[in-house]
Amino acid sequence: MKIDIDQPTRTNNFYRTRDLSEASYIYASGRKLSQLENSNGIAWFIFEDEGRCKKLADAFWSGKSTINAREYSNAMRNLKNLIFSRI
Repeated sequence: MKIDIDQPTRTNNFYRTRDLSEASYIYASGRKLSQLENSNGIAWFIFEDEGRCKKLADAFWSGKSTINAREYSNAMRNLKNLIFSRI
């Protein structure tokens, strides 16, 4: 998976989360990671398409998520690698 995070953060139509599990689910579901932001040692994942991401987050937190386990695991590994490459 290619991670493009060089775009500046815009305030509208972007979804932010600091939860790695939620971010992994959103990323594995095909949403584009726009930026990784570090705020006082907390990694914020910023995704495009706020509306779709909110629906995915709701499905994740309500236990109604459906995603291939390998895709989820790969997404989490990629996001962790991204975090630790920035430390």
